Amino acid sequence: MAKEKWYQAGLRFECSQCGNCCSGDPGYVWATKEEVGRISKFLGRTDGWLDPKQIRRVGLRYSLTEKPGGDCIFLKRDGDRTGCGIYSVRPLQCRTWPFWTQNLSSSDAWNEAHVICPGMDQGPHHDFVQIETTRTKRSW
Repeated sequence: MAKEKWYQAGLRFECSQCGNCCSGDPGYVWATKEEVGRISKFLGRTDGWLDPKQIRRVGLRYSLTEKPGGDCIFLKRDGDRTGCGIYSVRPLQCRTWPFWTQNLSSSDAWNEAHVICPGMDQGPHHDFVQIETTRTKRSW
């Protein structure tokens, strides 16, 4: 019999639009060529690509860039309000937060991520199947 996951009973999450998952220490927001194309179209670009200020090549992959200070290039701040400038076409990495394998590896890992994400343990309940479907998703 397979070992039960610690989140077998499900978890609660609702995005609070705090922007914390879109800022902070430098890192990578991976985007496939297909996702880059969607973002480009959404932004009204005709070349199917993004401005070099918005995307960078990392090895064989692409990552969205960051503003000075660590905010994602598409994070919009207006006073105490934040939002994603490409929310409807954001990459899969963004769509699956906080149900990432690293956050679900243990309850301690979940609690550590919760420190930066006030939406964790809030809002609607996501059952085990929903969480696993999100965690293992490979494309939109």
